[in-house]
Amino acid sequence: MKVTITIVAATIALAGSAANAQGAAGHAGHAPAPSAAAPAAAMSEAEVRKVDKAAGKITLKHGPIPNIEMPPMTMVFNAAEPAMLDRVKAGDKVRFTADKIGGQYTVTRIEPTK
Repeated sequence: MKVTITIVAATIALAGSAANAQGAAGHAGHAPAPSAAAPAAAMSEAEVRKVDKAAGKITLKHGPIPNIEMPPMTMVFNAAEPAMLDRVKAGDKVRFTADKIGGQYTVTRIEPTK
């Protein structure tokens, strides 16, 4: 009887160790592998409502922005580079990327659509 209990205990201990080892290695596949160039965020579509070059801001009526989990709405964004505001005007249809930088929603790329 003692031999059976010892074998069962040893089997459970080995199974637990194997599960922990596999679990640690198995979770490595969940995180993206580091790379030199991270993939760009998908571009979202919007209509420019207002451009405030002096303040470095743009108002967009936009569709969903998946990378920052934002639903469609109209809102004001900072422009990462003020020069990007020279390429668009109110009424333009655009594609853009945005991110939260320093606690502020910021357009990081914008291009007019045709």
